[in-house]
Amino acid sequence: MLKARKYEMFAKARRPKASRGHEILAYPDSEAGGATFVFDPGEAPYCVVPPSEDSLLDAYSNAVVRAVEVVGPSVVRIHPMMEDPRIQGVGSGFAIAANGLILTNSHVVQGASRFVVITAEGRSVTARCVGDDPDTDLALLQLDPRLDLPVAKLGNSKALRRGQLVIAIGAPLGFEATVTTGVVSAMGRSLRGERGRLIEDLIQTDAALNPGNSGGPLVSSSGEVVGIATAVIAGFQGLCFAVASNTASFVIAELIAHGHVRRGSIGLVAQQAPIPPGLARATGVTQGYAVFVAQVDPGGPAAKAGVREGDLLISAGGAPLTGLDDLLRALDNHSIDRAAPFVLIRQGKLMTVTITPRARKRG
Repeated sequence: MLKARKYEMFAKARRPKASRGHEILAYPDSEAGGATFVFDPGEAPYCVVPPSEDSLLDAYSNAVVRAVEVVGPSVVRIHPMMEDPRIQGVGSGFAIAANGLILTNSHVVQGASRFVVITAEGRSVTARCVGDDPDTDLALLQLDPRLDLPVAKLGNSKALRRGQLVIAIGAPLGFEATVTTGVVSAMGRSLRGERGRLIEDLIQTDAALNPGNSGGPLVSSSGEVVGIATAVIAGFQGLCFAVASNTASFVIAELIAHGHVRRGSIGLVAQQAPIPPGLARATGVTQGYAVFVAQVDPGGPAAKAGVREGDLLISAGGAPLTGLDDLLRALDNHSIDRAAPFVLIRQGKLMTVTITPRARKRG
């Protein structure tokens, strides 16, 4: 009996199985009110075609070309008129107002009171300095003839992100305007200049800045100026710096109004720093960045208020501090000799200290 059952199982296994396709699609007939399926064999299947390398390069090139076409006509070459003819220099700049107002570097205008400015069209005109701020390495020139130059638009440097495409435009070594490209390497950098001053809120980029590019614009792919070229670290390839456009906007307004920047000082060296997510959750802070205190001047307003190295400044006078440009704005001329609350994070805890800024010495 067991043997017969075994043969019966073998025979059942050899029988062909009925297709399950009709069972799966066993919907009622259309005549009985069921569903009707219509297949269109002529429609090609959808296929995702990855972009080719050539198309990516074309998009990159077009972005650079458009940005240069927008900002390039506003770029000028600057020759200081020195008393000693043996001393010659050259720098770059760009028009920020239609009446011939030129933004450049402070170190470009040092030692001279008059300048020869060569426009993108090749026209040579004289200019004078109307304002200079060595603390941010920025200066303003006014063309003597009020030429109607193309104007470059200042963008929002705080919107920059590491890895973002930027274009440097300048007039190196007296040649016509040149273009180099790169990316934003870092933001919120501080750098001590040739005269020992500390220049803050700098953008680090690997876009090559040639000698003579100082004062030229650093441009985003949208054609907005996000930085002003200021320095190259000799011997270190790829270390180039530009003053952030947000800082430049503040300085321009002060230079136009007063000829110099009036600002308060709390006596510290600082830089932008991200707030670690764990620290933000522990303290209830929602902003992503703060101002990191790298050094405190003994006897300064910050030191007297109890600020220490390593503190993270979160806000000043109720306004958030997400970068050095925010701190510069908080320390404007109205802040001098006025006590203000500064919120900071120290050892994972929120603290509030009261600081009274003093007038910052010129030069």
